[in-house]
Amino acid sequence: MEVFGVGIIGCGNISGIYLHNLPKGAGLELRGVADIVPAAAQAKADEHGVPAYTVDEILARDDIQIILNLTIPDVHAQVSAQIVGAGKHVYSEKPLGVDFAETKAMLDQADAAGLRVSCAPDTFLGAGARVARGLIADGTVGDILSGQITIMNHGHEHWHPNPGFYYLPGGGPVMDMLPYYLNALINLIGPVARVRSVNSAPFSERLVTSDGPMKDQTVPVSTPTTLHSLLEFENGAQIISAASFDVWKHGNRPIELHGTKGSLRVPDPNHFGGDVEVAIGREDWAVHDTGAMPMGVNNWPLNKEFDRANYRAAGVAEMAMAIRENRPHRANGALALHVLDVMLAIVNANPEDGPTKIETTVAQPDLMTEEQAAALFV
Repeated sequence: MEVFGVGIIGCGNISGIYLHNLPKGAGLELRGVADIVPAAAQAKADEHGVPAYTVDEILARDDIQIILNLTIPDVHAQVSAQIVGAGKHVYSEKPLGVDFAETKAMLDQADAAGLRVSCAPDTFLGAGARVARGLIADGTVGDILSGQITIMNHGHEHWHPNPGFYYLPGGGPVMDMLPYYLNALINLIGPVARVRSVNSAPFSERLVTSDGPMKDQTVPVSTPTTLHSLLEFENGAQIISAASFDVWKHGNRPIELHGTKGSLRVPDPNHFGGDVEVAIGREDWAVHDTGAMPMGVNNWPLNKEFDRANYRAAGVAEMAMAIRENRPHRANGALALHVLDVMLAIVNANPEDGPTKIETTVAQPDLMTEEQAAALFV
């Protein structure tokens, strides 16, 4: 099997799960990390036994073919363009960018160079999403007509040590969390055609209560933190989206879809596993347990009893597999650009203007087989 050398730019909070999972990825070898803060890179390098580099040094490494871009959202497209310019494939944390034109230019640059761009979230490759996709594909619930998604919490300042970027343009519940739900929905029912949305920012600042250097400080809010939307999909389905960082507690399901034959409850798309529930007609809910399936087995967190399936880096392994097999990869740049297009339409919507047409479209990713899923990690 062809082995791809992998590097990371950005050694912040999210890097830990990638550094843990990448060495288990089939045909992947972690060969270095970098950060604009040298001490951050060195700390992760020491923890995981790999070299620490400057950004320029890691871009110049001949033994690294794929670089993960784990920087802050505001510079995702810029850093990815640097990676492409260095002749390397990119796997970016979500969102792919915050400016549509800049992000599309980066994808065009990659296409011209014959390089792959992949983007988180890759959770739609997990066991929960595969079971849900199968129940739609085999006609169990019929054609999806409607549904709702719920992203509600009171922000990240209670757990993240440096949460300020969540409240800048490129943050908020839509740009931060909706990619999980949009990737899941596009995987299940295809691309979005139109969007209607209203939004607000009830609080001008947020108090940081998490342990760390910013504890008891406030961060300003300059992006909407509550956004309610109606998503119309190309297949005719209408999905209500409720996304808020201003809710203390709720009892809503992450994703619930309703078809011509039955209804489907999809597990939290921020995770890879979870129970899938299906009800045919007026029957009771039947539970499909994914806990023994590839990328459904609980493996996280490391410091206490496992309570979720977290296989971040699956998208890196799947992109590498697709390169070897000379086929499209699933968490591709076109999907991420379509997701960005939808999110910007939601964030920038003016209710008085009516629905916003989504100018991009994307092919629904191929259904991943169980054999393919099992082959991503060793």
